[in-house]
Amino acid sequence: MDERPETELISIPATPRVSTPEILTPSGQRSPRPATKPSSAAWTPTSFISPRFLSPIGTPMKRVLVNMKGYLEEMGHLTKLNPQDAWLPITESRNGNAHYAAFHNLNAGVGFQALVLPVAFAFLGWSWGILSLTIAYCWQLYTLWILVQLHEAVPGKRYNRYVELAQAAFGERLGVWLALFPTVYLSAGTATALILIGGETMKLFFQIVCGPLCTSNPLTTVEWYLVFTCLCVVLSQLPNLNSIAGLSLIGAVTAITYSTMVWVLSVSQPRPATVSYEPLSMPSVSGSLFSVLNALGIVAFAFRGHNLVLEIQSTMPSTFKHPAHVPMWRGAKVAYFFIALCIFPISIGGFWAYGNLMPSGGMLAALYAFHINDIPRGLLATAFLLVVFNCLSSFQIYSMPAFDSFEAGYTSRTNKPCSVWVRSGFRVFFGFVSFFIGVALPFLSSLAGLLGGLTLPVTFAYPCFMWVLIKKPTKGSFSWYFHWGLGWLGVAFSLAFSIGGISSMVTQGLELKFFSPN
Repeated sequence: MDERPETELISIPATPRVSTPEILTPSGQRSPRPATKPSSAAWTPTSFISPRFLSPIGTPMKRVLVNMKGYLEEMGHLTKLNPQDAWLPITESRNGNAHYAAFHNLNAGVGFQALVLPVAFAFLGWSWGILSLTIAYCWQLYTLWILVQLHEAVPGKRYNRYVELAQAAFGERLGVWLALFPTVYLSAGTATALILIGGETMKLFFQIVCGPLCTSNPLTTVEWYLVFTCLCVVLSQLPNLNSIAGLSLIGAVTAITYSTMVWVLSVSQPRPATVSYEPLSMPSVSGSLFSVLNALGIVAFAFRGHNLVLEIQSTMPSTFKHPAHVPMWRGAKVAYFFIALCIFPISIGGFWAYGNLMPSGGMLAALYAFHINDIPRGLLATAFLLVVFNCLSSFQIYSMPAFDSFEAGYTSRTNKPCSVWVRSGFRVFFGFVSFFIGVALPFLSSLAGLLGGLTLPVTFAYPCFMWVLIKKPTKGSFSWYFHWGLGWLGVAFSLAFSIGGISSMVTQGLELKFFSPN
């Protein structure tokens, strides 16, 4: 008779970490395959394995049952996915992690809009400028947390895109009507604005580097737009959202670097002799009011990127024990820590350096106007070159939802993935359509206040409404009143900021230019 201890008679296999089954996608990435049987909300395979049930059982058998429970929990959380998602650039690859989330969020959250924040301070002054910026930062950070939590609010379902979550909360038709326009603008409109700003910055970079000794025939502004567009189109051939993580890292590093350089160079130089910190006022009371509302719209426009939160989170694997919201929120916290380190110093330092003399184009225009002969050309050229790199990187992540929409329409009609040539054609088409829009509307980048008002609900209002409609807190509770109130306050701000932006645009006759030195 075998006298070995009882624990040696039973083989207890180690519990493997089971993730969603995968299939090979057209670009060679791995993506989860939809489950054939979604988990039941009323009963799970591990309902009978409770501590009370396990207590009278011996240690070896208890280990077996615990291991089996973990396995069944993993297998019971297989998410029901659309097979078409394996063909689309946003959901094609699901091997993202917290580092990728930090890179993408930082690349999407810091950009050219931060450079015009001192313009808002010129109309708001010290107190209201800092207060509004702080409130907006905390507000958008909370709504970001809401979106991260709602990504898998329904068991067995992942909302991979902002419009999908809006449809789940508001209904199929209303969700599309409410969310489609602002998210389309934040994708396509931002891409167009990046072409304008990137092309203008390349032109100024060439002028700084070339200097007075340059005898070549310089390119026109439109030709610089075309050069920048071609560079964007070449980089856009990367297949999916995870594949541009390296570009997002470059965009994040360059954004932090040039933001720091711009405010440090401004603060280190002597201030203009006539600098003043009194808020700018208009001849009429209504004009002053609309200018303040436009300035608040500029502050709101500085916090973009919420239309990409669900898309970034959808690139991560998710299981019952390892849900995607954990690494996503970890990466987002790191990203928004660095975002705060960029926007607050550039707003406060820029306003301190130039006061209400701040040009309408923001910090780069102020540097070029006031210190073109004071700062070494090498430092100034480096700052402008970093802006170009950041615009190239930001173009990729903001264009990805548009690429995803094009390919979704193609795959739904043909029931097959896009070939390399079709995918490339869509991206070339999008890049040059954005270029032609930018040429036709060269003042688009100066409408930060208006565009901040129009797109504000995506960041500040809709997430609060979606939390109430999906999570369904008790009617009359604090959570119920808080989220409804916060959402409607965001809608009211959106209307007010849009009116202020339109009024400022009309009164100034569309004379604002992003890089106008005067």
